[in-house]
Amino acid sequence: MSSEVLEIPTADGLMSVCVAAPDGEPRGAIVVIPEAFGLNDHIEDVTGRCAVAGYVGVGMDIFHRSGARRVAGYDDFAAVPPLFAGLDDAGLLVDIDAVLAYLASRDIAASRTGIVGFCFGGRVSFLAAVRRRLGAAVSFYGGGIAAQGFFKAFPALLDEVSALQTPWLGLFGDRDQSIPTDEVELLKAALGSTGTETAVVRYPDADHGFHCDARPSYHAVSAADAWTRTIDWMGQHLV
Repeated sequence: MSSEVLEIPTADGLMSVCVAAPDGEPRGAIVVIPEAFGLNDHIEDVTGRCAVAGYVGVGMDIFHRSGARRVAGYDDFAAVPPLFAGLDDAGLLVDIDAVLAYLASRDIAASRTGIVGFCFGGRVSFLAAVRRRLGAAVSFYGGGIAAQGFFKAFPALLDEVSALQTPWLGLFGDRDQSIPTDEVELLKAALGSTGTETAVVRYPDADHGFHCDARPSYHAVSAADAWTRTIDWMGQHLV
């Protein structure tokens, strides 16, 4: 496996990406969208896990518009809102399109590209699944999908469910107070009206952030199962 940090052009300036590549021919690519805390060590670790699974992993710095300091600590939520300066859904899609163009330059088509996002990034992953035709998408505890989340500049996406065009897997913890189980079930019911393959998995003992081993809410059993499901989902659809 090899890894490097690159800057790729977007319509809104250069964006840093962390790229991890497997040894040998990749099976495809997985774009990794960070939590509201930015492209930190955990997201870089996830990007590396994608490479271990045989994919080119690309971790995105979606907060590149906000200035020099683009990462906040998990214990410093006051530092998070400034990261979102200048960012909206249109900008997120600009960034995703830039990564897709970069992957195309490596001969990896959108049909062989998946996207996985965590927390706010889970919403972004769903947004991409609705607005773009990719190979597969996965959202870990994606807040703001069924109902508007903490970041009020980003509307709920429930009304766009019928436009879903990428197979999507949602992974949620029942102890997550920021995404109540009734919202998860509302989303699950709405997904039944789409013609695109979807799945929703709930973990009864998991809280928000259960996949991140740098957070107190980390739940190893749920995290291991969710990552296995993620790689299986990619394997089923990135062909």
